[in-house]
Amino acid sequence: MLRLLIVVSLHARNFLRCYMPTNILADAIRARRGMKWGPAVMLLAVPYFTAAIWLAGLIDRGAPGWLHLVVLLTIWNGFKMLWLGPASVAWLIRARLREAGAHRREGRAAALSSGSTV
Repeated sequence: MLRLLIVVSLHARNFLRCYMPTNILADAIRARRGMKWGPAVMLLAVPYFTAAIWLAGLIDRGAPGWLHLVVLLTIWNGFKMLWLGPASVAWLIRARLREAGAHRREGRAAALSSGSTV
C-alpha cells in the first residue's frame, strides 16, 4: 500500500513538473541561463494575488464554493513567484562565484604550465 502511494505521488509530481506553467517557469529560472530573470518573475505574483482577491470577492457574493480551491492555487502560485526572485539572485551569485573560482584556477594552471616549460 505504501509503495502504491509513493508511486502515485511520484507520477503526480512528474506530471505537475512537466505540464503546469508555474513549474515550467520555475525550472527555467533554476537553469543557469534563466537566473537573471528571477526578479522580473516576482512581478508575476501581482496578477496571482489580484486574481485571488477577485475570486474571494466572487465567493463572498455567492459564487460556487469550489472556487476556494482556485483561490488557494492562485495564492500558492503567487508565493512561489515571490520566492523565486530572491532565490534566483542567491543562485546567480553562487554560480558567478563558482565560475570566477574556476576561471582563477584555469589561469593559475596555465601560468604554472607555461612557467615550467621555460
